[in-house]
Amino acid sequence: MQHNNHQPGFTLIELMIVVAIIGILAAVAWPSYQDQVRQGRRRDGQALLMEIIQAQERFYIDQATYTNDLTNLGYAAQQSSENGFYVVTAGACPGGAAITACVRLTATAQGAQIADGNLILDSNGTRTGNWN
Repeated sequence: MQHNNHQPGFTLIELMIVVAIIGILAAVAWPSYQDQVRQGRRRDGQALLMEIIQAQERFYIDQATYTNDLTNLGYAAQQSSENGFYVVTAGACPGGAAITACVRLTATAQGAQIADGNLILDSNGTRTGNWN
């Protein structure tokens, strides 16, 4: 009479293979996830820039000038985006253009978004930074 003492379950080798597969999947998925998070945060800054440039255009229609003081538009002097990853300020466009002719909005990246860089939009429609 022969007894089978084999216990059901996983061997150490099988367990190590599963751990290795999970590690490989995580190594591939994590950077992609981080890119998606960064892109979502960027949309937060882009949306605020578009909102403020529209307010600047309405201000221009009424006053025949743009403003570098965002409080004139109903915003804080340095307006934070909804989730706080960007702070928007306004100024005249570079190259000697007066604020009456051109306004430049800069969304300065904050916190975890700093590595992604700043976003810039002016009243001529010129975009600088990572708008993808």
